Amino acid sequence: MTRTVQLRTLLIALPLLASSVAVAADKGQELHEAHCTSCHSSEVYTRQDRRVKDLAKLHAQVGRCAQGNDLDWSAQDIDAVATYLNGSYYKF
Repeated sequence: MTRTVQLRTLLIALPLLASSVAVAADKGQELHEAHCTSCHSSEVYTRQDRRVKDLAKLHAQVGRCAQGNDLDWSAQDIDAVATYLNGSYYKF
């Protein structure tokens, strides 16, 4: 692949990737508001002694919360909530 073709491919792919991240964050926000805010205020995400220290731990914690609350979330749902939380609070 030539550099020109690679650059064109990248220029086409970037808006699509940004769009898919935005859609995931929107779905994540919806799921979070529907299922998580009854137990958690935003303080759990912003406190000094929070247990989540990286993106992998955030995904794992969202998965544990979903399982512990008998939510039938797919891997995409867990990823969407983690994406929303990371964008809104954690910034990993």
